[in-house]
Amino acid sequence: MAHHHSPLDVLLSRASTDHLVEPPPKGDELRTILSAGLRAPDHGKMRPWRYTVIKGKHREAFADLVVEAMGRQEPDAPEAKKTKRHHRFANMPMIIALGMHLQPEGKIPVIEQEMAVAAGAMNVLNALHAAGFGGMWVTGPFCEDRVLLQSLGLPEPHRLAGFLFVGTPAKHADERKRPEIDDYMAVWKGDAITFAADAG
Repeated sequence: MAHHHSPLDVLLSRASTDHLVEPPPKGDELRTILSAGLRAPDHGKMRPWRYTVIKGKHREAFADLVVEAMGRQEPDAPEAKKTKRHHRFANMPMIIALGMHLQPEGKIPVIEQEMAVAAGAMNVLNALHAAGFGGMWVTGPFCEDRVLLQSLGLPEPHRLAGFLFVGTPAKHADERKRPEIDDYMAVWKGDAITFAADAG
């Protein structure tokens, strides 16, 4: 378990990393971490989250599917890019596909269903960090490939919000400079708001 002074410290110290080594979470610990995703806001109780875990010997075969999807979605992608992506998917300790089980004809707009999946993914990333693990959220045109989505139990109209690379951080994350909150918040007092981050 990662040691932090408070739950707020956990949120403020989280950083994405793909410098990941064994072990990833497993068993009940993984189930608990993914359960945090189901605590995300979910207007209308649409429950759009679908998590597919890829690990162990199955990573190599899944990496092959990803590169095949790249070939269909990015036919001009250089071989070096395909090789790099294959290596990442084949060698990350664990990959979690972020499926979006969408109901376009439902009572809740699709964008709200998608936001519930995104909020769930952030909860999972925070839970990973709180438990001493690390993660990174990755996307790309290959995530739109219907053949790949079908293999993940996501036929039309369902989609994919990307993948989480998951494992144990190989090193302590470098303290990167974060934006100042004063540039990104304002207090509304009746007049139109402007943000410092948008100045100039």
